[in-house]
Amino acid sequence: LTLVLKNVYLGMFIPMLNQKADAYADEANTRGIERMHLIAGFGLSLMLATVVTVSFLVGSSAVKSLLDAIPEFIKHGLSVATGIIPALGFAMLARLLINKKVAPYFFLGFVLMAYLKIPVTGIAILGAIVAVIMVNVTAFTTPRATTEQGVSHDDEDDF
Repeated sequence: LTLVLKNVYLGMFIPMLNQKADAYADEANTRGIERMHLIAGFGLSLMLATVVTVSFLVGSSAVKSLLDAIPEFIKHGLSVATGIIPALGFAMLARLLINKKVAPYFFLGFVLMAYLKIPVTGIAILGAIVAVIMVNVTAFTTPRATTEQGVSHDDEDDF
C-alpha cells in the first residue's frame, strides 16, 4: 500500500511541484524553489508516516483484512512486476552505458567471469585498475591546447 501511494505521489504530485519550482526559477525566486523542494520531501515522509501510524493504530488484523480484500489478479500482477523491475533497471543502465568504446570491456569482464570463474568483485577491481591505466595513458597521449603566448589551457582545470 505504501509503495502504491509512494508511486502515485512521485508520479503525480512531484511533477506538479517541479513545474511550480520551474516557474519560481523563471522569476528568480529562490525561496519559492526551496519551499517546493521542502514540500516534496516532507510531504512524502508525512504521507508514509501517516500510513504506517494509521496501520499501527488500527492493528494488524485490519491491515490483513484490507490486504486480503485486494483481488488475486492484482497481487499476481504486482508479483510479476516486482520480478521484472530489476531486469528493466539493468536494461536501462546497459542502454546508457554500453557503446562502441566500452562494449569490449563489458564483454571481456563477462568472459573472465563466465569462463575463468573470477568473482564479480575481482572483475570490478580489475575494471578499476584498467580504468586508471586507460585514463593515465590517454592523459599523456592527448595534446594540450595552447594559446598564442604558449600558456597551456586544460578544460578540466575549471572543475
